[in-house]
Amino acid sequence: MQSTPFDLTGKVAVVTGSSRGIGRSSAELLAKLGAKVVISSRKAEACEAAAEGIRKAGGDAHVIPCNISRKPEVEALIAGSIKHYGKVDILICNAAVNPYYGPLLDISDEAFDKIMGSNVKSNIWLCSLAIPQMAERGGGSVVIVSSIGGLRGSTVIGAYGISKAADFALCRSLAGEWGPKGVRVNCVAPGLVKTDFARALWEDEERLKRRCATTPLRRIGEPDEIAGAVAYLASDASSFMTGQTIVVDGGVTTASV
Repeated sequence: MQSTPFDLTGKVAVVTGSSRGIGRSSAELLAKLGAKVVISSRKAEACEAAAEGIRKAGGDAHVIPCNISRKPEVEALIAGSIKHYGKVDILICNAAVNPYYGPLLDISDEAFDKIMGSNVKSNIWLCSLAIPQMAERGGGSVVIVSSIGGLRGSTVIGAYGISKAADFALCRSLAGEWGPKGVRVNCVAPGLVKTDFARALWEDEERLKRRCATTPLRRIGEPDEIAGAVAYLASDASSFMTGQTIVVDGGVTTASV
């Protein structure tokens, strides 16, 4: 019997983009809760460092490097995870890119296609490979790490916001398709978090000052503060929740300016 609905003992979780930032914090927390975790990002060395940290803390981690923009590598990630652990119970679609910072109408076709391919199409690939085997065993959980960028406009990361809004729609549709088979699909939408990925936003002192001033908690987030929402959605604690988005943003999207 589970001691808590957050207990992930016996579960296998694949976390993309998990060598740093939100992905790494999420993988570490899932491992602490008992899951066997597959660490994946583009660079094997960075993945090994993250996995070793989990192992030293008493967890079980396996490394499979993957560039999510390349379908054969995505296929190898899910196939390799199943080969090593026998199954995938939890899929955390966290990896994303944002190669462009500036006015939306100035973005090149190449940059736009890269954003949509890595942030949306790769999630469809991952889900198409992981969800059917979850359904065969009676259930599973998919968590897509989106962004409040998909909820509001931006003068500098508009294309990224478009891709994250698409992830909300992807989540809702997959939830409807696979709910009858016991597979849940949800999103987490972080606000500005202190990660390398968002460095261009929080290193801009004036922009950071304005953001903090209009955020009820008066600060930006830390990766560990997003991991809790990911773990909740991955676990049986959220067993009656699907097709939904949890916003974790310090209140910025609720605040009056």
